[in-house]
Amino acid sequence: MMVSWWGLMCRGNGLQLVRRGLSMGPSALALSLEEELRKSIISQSLRSAGDPTRPGIIQRRPTTPSNRHTALIDRSLLFKGRPVPFLTTGLVKSGGRNSRGVITVRHRGGGHKRLYRFIDFKRGQHLDREGRVKRIEYDPNRSGFIALIQHDPLVGDDGRMLDKKMDRYSYILCPQGINIGSRVVASREVAVDVKPGNAMTLRNMPIGTVVHNIEMSPGRGGQLCRSAGTSAQLLEKNEERKLALLRLTSKEIRYVSWNCLATVGSVSNPEHKNESLGKAGRNRWKGRRPHVRGVAMNPVDHPHGGGEGKSSGGRPSCSPWGQLAKGFRTVRRNKCSPLIVRRRYE
Repeated sequence: MMVSWWGLMCRGNGLQLVRRGLSMGPSALALSLEEELRKSIISQSLRSAGDPTRPGIIQRRPTTPSNRHTALIDRSLLFKGRPVPFLTTGLVKSGGRNSRGVITVRHRGGGHKRLYRFIDFKRGQHLDREGRVKRIEYDPNRSGFIALIQHDPLVGDDGRMLDKKMDRYSYILCPQGINIGSRVVASREVAVDVKPGNAMTLRNMPIGTVVHNIEMSPGRGGQLCRSAGTSAQLLEKNEERKLALLRLTSKEIRYVSWNCLATVGSVSNPEHKNESLGKAGRNRWKGRRPHVRGVAMNPVDHPHGGGEGKSSGGRPSCSPWGQLAKGFRTVRRNKCSPLIVRRRYE
């Protein structure tokens, strides 16, 4: 077997083998190089055989107290470069404060810098234009992964391009089962193939289809089933009312207009719910500040505060303003939507 020395050196381990070969004979060095090449080919084939949309969990060896409880998503198959510059913008942190500087969401602040990726929830910019999945990326602003789509160019009758190169790219929510090189398309008028990544109206979908990124009003963009591993199932289509019945991941059953757009498949990264951060510092990296227990406060600060020694609070769990935290329904019965057939808590 002929071995390319330069090819092996570019793999990273070849330079070490060449240094090691100075103390070897020619035949031993050739066998060692061939063995390293075989191992690298096998590792690359195993890496390419994995599914980047359904990554596993990495359990670390318990060498430290934090590693003992750490279980993280394996992102080794995702794209490792920076996002597309013209599809991103800087994200300004609010620290949980509103426009008047008042804290309206507690326990927010700090964290790593982020770039916001513009996601095409409407799929309206490239309707009826096929695209190819260029890469699958990590997005720090959501639990699921995103896919970069390169759409086919618009060509005029004279053969000239009618769109700019940057207009052919867009980010979408990455569904499970999609691969690099897969073709996807979105259409509001006609039915397209029922395969992950394709988008069409619920009117054109067969009964029983699993969908995500579902619109609640036609043309508004996807609002339902956008987080990691979520999906909904199409149960029936009402031709008289022009509505489609969906069962969501939360077991809620509701109607939406059958002219609403939805994407076939489930959102990627279904193992996100099994991730364990393992230490407090990883929460701080995400911009989550510590929560202080009410029983550790004074009576002036929390209903559970005060008492002699370690007390349990003396009343059901509640917020600092007395709002019950466990079992109390905050939804208003008189404001229930008539499109909801069964609520998630019933």
